[in-house]
Amino acid sequence: MDVELQEIRDHMGRFPPFDALSDELLDAVAESVEVRYFREGSDILEFGQAVHHFGYVRSGAVEVYRHDGQLFNRISEGDIFGYVALLRSHKVRFPARAIEDTLVYFVPEAVFERLCDEDAHFADFVELSGSRLKATVDAQEKDNDMLITRVRRLIARMPVMIDQEATAQAAARLMTEQSVSSLLVLAPPLGDDEDRFTDGEGRERRLVGILTDQDLRIRLVAEGRPAETPVRDLLAGEVVTVQSDASVNEAMLTMLRNHVHHLPVLHRRRPVGVVHLSDIVRYETRSGLYLVSNIYNQPDERGLARLMPDVRAAFVRMVDEGADSKMVGSALSTIGRSLTRRLIELAEAEIGQPPIPYCFMVLGSMARNEQSIVTDQDNALVLDDRFDPEIHGAYFAELARRVSDGLDACGYPYCKGGIMATNPDWRQPLSVWQGYFSEWIEEPDPQRLLHSSIFFDLDPVHGEERFVEVLQDQVAAEASANKRFLAAMARNALNRTPPLGFFRTFVMEQDGKQNNSINLKRRGTAPMADLVRVHALACGSTAQNSFERLDDIDRAGILPAGQADKLRYALEFIAMVRIRHQVIDLKEERPPDNNIEPENVSASERHNLKEAFQVLSNAQKFLRFRYPWTR
Repeated sequence: MDVELQEIRDHMGRFPPFDALSDELLDAVAESVEVRYFREGSDILEFGQAVHHFGYVRSGAVEVYRHDGQLFNRISEGDIFGYVALLRSHKVRFPARAIEDTLVYFVPEAVFERLCDEDAHFADFVELSGSRLKATVDAQEKDNDMLITRVRRLIARMPVMIDQEATAQAAARLMTEQSVSSLLVLAPPLGDDEDRFTDGEGRERRLVGILTDQDLRIRLVAEGRPAETPVRDLLAGEVVTVQSDASVNEAMLTMLRNHVHHLPVLHRRRPVGVVHLSDIVRYETRSGLYLVSNIYNQPDERGLARLMPDVRAAFVRMVDEGADSKMVGSALSTIGRSLTRRLIELAEAEIGQPPIPYCFMVLGSMARNEQSIVTDQDNALVLDDRFDPEIHGAYFAELARRVSDGLDACGYPYCKGGIMATNPDWRQPLSVWQGYFSEWIEEPDPQRLLHSSIFFDLDPVHGEERFVEVLQDQVAAEASANKRFLAAMARNALNRTPPLGFFRTFVMEQDGKQNNSINLKRRGTAPMADLVRVHALACGSTAQNSFERLDDIDRAGILPAGQADKLRYALEFIAMVRIRHQVIDLKEERPPDNNIEPENVSASERHNLKEAFQVLSNAQKFLRFRYPWTR
């Protein structure tokens, strides 16, 4: 593939639905495109025109209209248009005009039909054009079901290569300069060699072997050969390779079957990297299961704190693999719970067993299994009703302090609002908690509503779980029966609105450090969790996770038909954009946060974000209607 086609392929492969195509299909698309340029104001597609291709916006911007001339959509880099005609009459139903100088890649009908036939994700994407957000989220979930990670994700750099006629000394020098433990060895092709490829200098080459530092030690130094020995004389048999589409598991099996530690990775015949067995071991040991088991093996708080780089690495890995927000949130919440339990075990080992039964409960995102890598600690203690402050108070105050300090050391900062078990207000017997909850529901005021929005997402972590289950059942029963409380919670949930603005713009934060950015927690996931919580309370759901609550809400028939699904797609997409940008922060060695700058968001992501925010806005309007406030 020449340089120009490679550039087309690489650009299209960054945008949905092309980002999920196999290498073979993506190559077919790139090789088929016709490139055309349109000046600002010129027509690209006219109504009624016969059409046998669809368009991909490489640069610029395009307006798409209905046949009556009304604006239907505005699209930009990475967006596609004109495919509706290919699905129907082969005549343009939605005319398109360039509103900036625009470069368009046109893909012919034959390739379009092949994509629809051979790739279900592509077919879903174009057939569900009314909701690009739905197609995008559905595709992510299908990918997650397969749980297959391509070996190309483990490649950290391009391979270092050398000619077979080079000397062993030159090879050793190159390995030292490039800080690598292996070199791919190349030679000119033989006749019509099918394994040929074109290197970066335009020369026809073929891969004939791999030279490792072990080869130099065994076949050069140990045998006393001269430094001028050609590299070709040091190669050990036929080279073993793997295609970049292969799974990590396939790569590992190939290494074990062939007793090799270095595995060249090819895209077709062109080398794109080398994977070492240590890369796969490192990859496997960063998994969530490994982390959780390692947490319980730590002897003290310092050992737990040293695991935090592994937690961040596991988070990055999950997102890079294509895990959805439910998988990421559940994994991080599990890790957070495990850290909390281990801190409790370590505390009890030092200060003794508890004098009375208790339950340590978590609140907020950890209780909902919706944690991200940016979080603080929200927790409380529910004590047995035999609790006597004079006798037992010092023990539980010390337990709470040790756990809270330990969580802070492990990257879970103290809650600025004091929602922690170290606060005596939140370290109370079960009967006191029951009184709190009844009071908040029966006489809601701003402070009690704030507490309700925090404490009504609750889950046990350690101890007598039945204490928290009693509170969950109480909330479900009393809140669903109190219309005044539901109306107050609904009104409270409308305090944070989505950042909807005009075309290509969003309403920005204007608060100092977050100036000209969008806080996706404050303006997206948090108001979404708030409104879902209100509906869940109304139907008596005891679920804590927002997606599970939506299932209960849907079964109860509280929302209009199809609205629960729209909320699921919107919540999933906003959460994943937030998570992916936190990964970018970590990779670029910046402290991760909840903010994005719209100019750093791709055109495709921007389109889907606006649709998701619109779903949230519509759901908030319905919330006001469903739970009207009366004094």
